[in-house]
Amino acid sequence: MPLDLSAVGREGTVHERSWTSKDALLYAVGVGAGLGDPSQELPFTTENSHGVQQQVLPTYGVLLAQAPGVGIGDFNRAMLVHAEQEIRLHQVLPVEGTLRAQARVESMEGKRSGALVTTSSTAVDADGAPMITTRSSIFIRGEQIEGGSPAQADDWAQPDREPDWELTLATRPEQALLYRLNGDRNPLHSDPAFAARAGFERPILHGLCTYGITGRALLMTAMGGDPGQFRAMSGRFSSPVMPGDELTVRIWRQDGGPEGGLLFRTFRGDGTVVIDRGRAEVGAPQ
Repeated sequence: MPLDLSAVGREGTVHERSWTSKDALLYAVGVGAGLGDPSQELPFTTENSHGVQQQVLPTYGVLLAQAPGVGIGDFNRAMLVHAEQEIRLHQVLPVEGTLRAQARVESMEGKRSGALVTTSSTAVDADGAPMITTRSSIFIRGEQIEGGSPAQADDWAQPDREPDWELTLATRPEQALLYRLNGDRNPLHSDPAFAARAGFERPILHGLCTYGITGRALLMTAMGGDPGQFRAMSGRFSSPVMPGDELTVRIWRQDGGPEGGLLFRTFRGDGTVVIDRGRAEVGAPQ
């Protein structure tokens, strides 16, 4: 059964999710917080340090807002890669809580070598107030569709100057094994045999782990370490990352863009861009 174009516009069931302080801590360690110097990023990695109040990394909202997907047809999951991710926060994430999320299929677009499927998810808190909005695209290699609804064009361009901030962060050789404990048990990130069937020499790092590491870089530089200044972030996954790779994030203030607008790119140590066309917004969630 091929991809089902009639799924565009369809909504999934409403999913209720709760999380605890421990869940938030596990996510932080899963995206490398505290690596190299455990005394750094203590608000995100500990709940009982003297004079330090626990906080939540904003990109954890991507996981919190996940909801059961809508059926889009049958395909080989070994050919699926995460293509793009966006998060917009409407509240600062609390250390623990409950929310309700619902997914929607936004578009399906045929590409030269596969199909791009975009979904969104909206999450509200226990009182029904908006909390998180996410948008995610997957690319299914080898899957062909005709027609479909094209995704919106993006006019992203890197500024012709040095970045305003640049930060290099390490990853652990076992980073994917830590990150998968947040719920993504896709064997592409842990099983050598499965990774080989997908065309990789060994398991690769989760795209959302790379995304979370990049979010930490944005937070620590342009946002002064304050989750209350993290409004939105989006980017396109352009190349895989291997656990143990070093990542460098280059960040520019957006000339002529919205107030608080940022552009960014994330690079592997060999100079390969792994998150491209990055955008972020500094300011209180709204």
